[in-house]
Amino acid sequence: MSRKAIFSKDFRLVVTGQIISIFGNQIVRFALPLYLLNLTGSAALFGTVLAVSFIPMLLLFPIGGIIADRVNKRNIMVILDFSTAVLIFLFYVLSGKLDVVPLMAITMIVLYGIQGAYQPAVQASVPVLVKPEHLMQGNSVVNLITSLASMLGPVIGGILFSFVGLTPILYVSIACFFGSAVLEAFIHIPFEKRQAKGNLFATGFSDLKESFSFLFKTQPVLWKVSLLYASLNLFLTSLVVIGLPVLITQHLDFELDTANRLYGYAQGIIAAGAVVGGLLAGVLAKKLKAKASPYIILGSALSVLLGGIALQALSSSMVIYLVLTIGAGLLVALSTLLQIQIISSIGILTPKGLIGKVISCVICLCMCTNPLGQFIYGIVFENIGSNAYLPFYAAALIMIGVAFFTRRVFYGIDLLAETQAQA
Repeated sequence: MSRKAIFSKDFRLVVTGQIISIFGNQIVRFALPLYLLNLTGSAALFGTVLAVSFIPMLLLFPIGGIIADRVNKRNIMVILDFSTAVLIFLFYVLSGKLDVVPLMAITMIVLYGIQGAYQPAVQASVPVLVKPEHLMQGNSVVNLITSLASMLGPVIGGILFSFVGLTPILYVSIACFFGSAVLEAFIHIPFEKRQAKGNLFATGFSDLKESFSFLFKTQPVLWKVSLLYASLNLFLTSLVVIGLPVLITQHLDFELDTANRLYGYAQGIIAAGAVVGGLLAGVLAKKLKAKASPYIILGSALSVLLGGIALQALSSSMVIYLVLTIGAGLLVALSTLLQIQIISSIGILTPKGLIGKVISCVICLCMCTNPLGQFIYGIVFENIGSNAYLPFYAAALIMIGVAFFTRRVFYGIDLLAETQAQA
């Protein structure tokens, strides 16, 4: 099959719509919480809003996967992008008339929820538009586009926010979502309506029940690994998500506009870490075994520990910023590598008919601690004062212990994979 056939017109339209939509999503998801933090100065409120916003995305991800299997994927993408454009427009209209805090919270909740339902539709469209022998290339393109748009969005959003404020960012995001919806309307994705046993909710519940039954009864090692990744999100990832903007804008000695711009750069470096993690997974695919995962967790803990040392021992705000940012990028690279390793293990240990549903459930288990971590760290940074290094030390030490005491779980995955290969 030729390169031209792989990247068909409909596939190119999906990818282009993905670029525009994710870029619009990233700049507005960067700007709205930062605007709230600048306006209120409250780390606790900042963490609470992010935590509450994350919950509908977490819940809708598996539901979005079920819907994507039973509804025309193009229609899902068009409706959700257009709805997001309307949502941001309503926020713009109402922001001067209503209390900004509840308005911001509602907007973020709906925005994250839409993203949770949107992404499965995009991922599910790839196997329909690309032949099986080229499916990995198609998924790689979509994932690379997602990472690059996620990298550029905060950087450009940070520059715009520091120079022109929130309103122009709202204009740009509305244009992105509306343009993406119009573009996606021209996509043709083959769709065959499936007969559902009972209503959609009953079918979805049955799918979820089957997936969780497989995780907890048939292959319990998978839920154990998922909880280990969830602990990394609870102690390390959430620390960076909340701590980085609070430290850059409130604790380090930067002017506010400069701090907002530097935070945008930091978010870009973090997204670049996700790209590096994905590339490492591809390069090390044949050599990387599950037994290497404790060392990945250990590396993630050390990347956060460096941030704590910098906060306690260094005096230069710019040097501290660089250490924190590089450490955050390294953390995301390693956690991305670990996530890909876990998903690869699922692919080996799970029957083909269950892979999609099981992956959605595992991702939910892995991410379920994010809202809790963000809420806790919001309160911590609200009250910790000049001892901002302490959460970094505590989180790093906990995860070093987790890496040491959970080696048997990952060794168990390798043994199961070898057994599966010999069967």
